[in-house]
Amino acid sequence: MDNNRKTYIIANWKMNFTPGEASLYLNKLANRYQPVRKVQAILAPGMVSLQTLSLQINRRQFKLAAQNCHWQDYGSYTGEVSPTQIRSFVDYVIIGHSERRYVFNETDKIIAQKVAAAIRNGLTPILCIGETELERRDGETKAAIYDQLAAGLSQVSAEDIDKVIIAYEPVWAISSNKGAKPASPLDIEEVQKLIRKHIARRYDAQTAENISILYGGSVNKDTAAGYLSIDGIDGLLIGNASLIADQFCAILEIAKGVKNER
Repeated sequence: MDNNRKTYIIANWKMNFTPGEASLYLNKLANRYQPVRKVQAILAPGMVSLQTLSLQINRRQFKLAAQNCHWQDYGSYTGEVSPTQIRSFVDYVIIGHSERRYVFNETDKIIAQKVAAAIRNGLTPILCIGETELERRDGETKAAIYDQLAAGLSQVSAEDIDKVIIAYEPVWAISSNKGAKPASPLDIEEVQKLIRKHIARRYDAQTAENISILYGGSVNKDTAAGYLSIDGIDGLLIGNASLIADQFCAILEIAKGVKNER
């Protein structure tokens, strides 16, 4: 991890916590966590909690992210939420998470449109990419990563690429998936190199060096330090462990320590 790049620790609460529960949980985190400049803690609650938390949150401690958004700024899309509607609440938006790709069948085209919509509305897209177990077993990791990255960034100009964060989250390593296995440091380091290589080809070498790459998949307080110590990894996207205050605060403290060691 380049010490000049910020470390991002993102809590993806998925479909957990009511607005009241989310508010109580945020209060618990706020009482435990002392922020530092080089570590950015980001909370991604459900859509119904965003407005409530945006009024409560200390933005020097935490930033908010949406877990998803639509690709249009407004229109006849029943049940959807546009980036224009949430941009006053959040600074970031998670796009292309494997659950959006493989449960809700979002295509590369849709994901590219969402990335562009986030940037257009002043939000930082956290573009998730990652291969499936079958792709990994068939030796198609490199192709899958290149395809998802190229598609996701297809509408991002050279002027806007510095507004994007990449999250590598192999589908086979996500703890909520049956039979999940933790990715090895070697696996993760190899993929971050692939990502930077593609960014360098599409944009330039300096952009490839500067872009932030996060890792997600079976991250908890016991594995966080190892993942954060991998060369080229600038933070973590955390699922289940972010729902437990002790775990998430421990990971934040670990991130501070790893950053200081660099």
